[in-house]
Amino acid sequence: MIVVLNMNNPIDTSMFTNLEKEIYTQKNASSTTYTYDSLDQLKFEIAFRVKIIDAARALLASKAAFTTFKKSRCNWKYWIRTEQGGFQLRAEAPPSAAIRDIFKSGGLYAFECATAMVIVLYKAMLDMIGEERFNTLFTNLLLWDWNYDSDLHLITVEGVRESFPGDILYFVNPDVSLDTPEWQGENVVKLGNNAYYGHGIGNKNAKQMIAYLNMHRKPNSKQTAYLKNQVTYPDYNYIHKMISLGTTSFPYRFHSPFANAQAVATIGSSSYIKL
Repeated sequence: MIVVLNMNNPIDTSMFTNLEKEIYTQKNASSTTYTYDSLDQLKFEIAFRVKIIDAARALLASKAAFTTFKKSRCNWKYWIRTEQGGFQLRAEAPPSAAIRDIFKSGGLYAFECATAMVIVLYKAMLDMIGEERFNTLFTNLLLWDWNYDSDLHLITVEGVRESFPGDILYFVNPDVSLDTPEWQGENVVKLGNNAYYGHGIGNKNAKQMIAYLNMHRKPNSKQTAYLKNQVTYPDYNYIHKMISLGTTSFPYRFHSPFANAQAVATIGSSSYIKL
């Protein structure tokens, strides 16, 4: 259920697009209470979720390739490839232009699914707050994995089955073949009901995602891939607050919406725990 503080009148959903209305309706129908300080805060989250979905679809259309960290590549005009396979923003490159280049010149890029999720989230952030603010806030971009990246203020919660469009989810392949360790799982953006985008696999439903990962199991394996009960999303309320205050930087902090929750992020071929 959605609760907006100090608001007694019903929310007018006619202001939402169809996808925004779908997100609102799903969250409002939840048995979990989602509290917002203002209507603007709620609208910010819903709009941000739509931007994440748009960015995921755009990344697929860009034709950027899938590969491991070891074989990653980028456009040297904007990025320096690190030894770990990440992309460090060049000092002279505008952050917004560098992010947009991935979607414009996708053929020059190849990266792992963890990096893809980071790219999607930065593109969504750029489209939400605009170039001027983005270039101020993200002057030292490193596209790699989520354990390193604190700028996005991600919340990861384990043990929850409920998710909404715009969430980042993870399909696990526990019996992955030793020949293809990069397919031990797939990070995905939830696009809608039973629709997901995963870098290297594309836009698929859950059954198709699982079938693809199952092709990369050990010989004669009987253990199927599955969708993990784990949800990741930006701390929308915190980001909205910082943007509203006109801040020029995001002081890092981790916030879990669940008491005593353990935040566990499984990104690509690595797992990380924040307490």
